[in-house]
Amino acid sequence: MLEAGELRKGAAIELDGAIYQVLEYQHVKMQQRQPVVKLKLRDVSSGNVAERNFQSGDKVTPAFLEHRPVQYLYRDGDIYYFMDSESYEQLMLSSAQMGETADYLKEGLALEILTCKGNMVSVDLPHSVELLVMETEPGFKGDRATAGTKPAKLETGVTIQVPLFINTGDTIRVNTRTGAYQEKAR
Repeated sequence: MLEAGELRKGAAIELDGAIYQVLEYQHVKMQQRQPVVKLKLRDVSSGNVAERNFQSGDKVTPAFLEHRPVQYLYRDGDIYYFMDSESYEQLMLSSAQMGETADYLKEGLALEILTCKGNMVSVDLPHSVELLVMETEPGFKGDRATAGTKPAKLETGVTIQVPLFINTGDTIRVNTRTGAYQEKAR
């Protein structure tokens, strides 16, 4: 058993006979009361998102996640296809199971798929990925010294804020945990 106060983002737990993955975690200290842990949870099988509150001392059952190396192949509608790097078996996840991680998937990307009791839970992306800037306003001479940002649409379709000196056609490194620009790829 695990105390609710020990949970973190990405952890998997069992509640009411279902497996949930923690999407957001917030520890709230209440005056004259025991601290409360607010969790945003995603049901692994259905993809439904729910919010639950626990007292920090409440016990929850951890669900153990198995990591399997996979390669992202392609997307067909709301289904994402992966190939197991060891068995070459094709695996599928729905858009609901993918969540925001789909914003950083690029064909051929090596990553890990998380499974629990034979059910695919989600994917574990590398900490950063290199993506091509498909569309952004042009940069101007002198923009390199300023700290301003502008929106840029990346090859996966996601739009993030980038420094003013980034141009269309540049390849940039993006932090997959925060969705923030890290650096221009060399």
